[in-house]
Amino acid sequence: MFTSILVPFDGSQGAEAALAKAAELAQLCGAALTLLTVYRHHSLLEASMHMVRPDQPEDLDEIMRSHAKEVAERGKALARAGGIDAPRAFVKAGPVARTITSFAGEHGHDLIVIGSRGLGSLEGVLLGSVSHKVTSLAETPVLVV
Repeated sequence: MFTSILVPFDGSQGAEAALAKAAELAQLCGAALTLLTVYRHHSLLEASMHMVRPDQPEDLDEIMRSHAKEVAERGKALARAGGIDAPRAFVKAGPVARTITSFAGEHGHDLIVIGSRGLGSLEGVLLGSVSHKVTSLAETPVLVV
């Protein structure tokens, strides 16, 4: 049925539920399981806050990338605990829903399993959730958990 399953993973309870369901499906189908953690570049507001904190000179994008890597590694550990032998995890920057759907297409995933609610922002409340956008943009089947 499915050979390659993509799970967008942001560390939220919804993402953990989606990962558990994806692991179950992957085992039933003998499918490969891939996690994708997407982070957004910091905003101009965040950049201006950075300018008023000269004692914290860290690059905000690097901090966000580092956190995303930690989240992805935690997802891999959860996938292994769920019975997946060799889960793969990737970290990408960009607009979340578009990055997920582009990644799925570029890597030949034939199913996306996504949580219905993640760690969305106020923008998500006003403009719609990431899962809703993914279902609208994806050319592959999407299972919303």
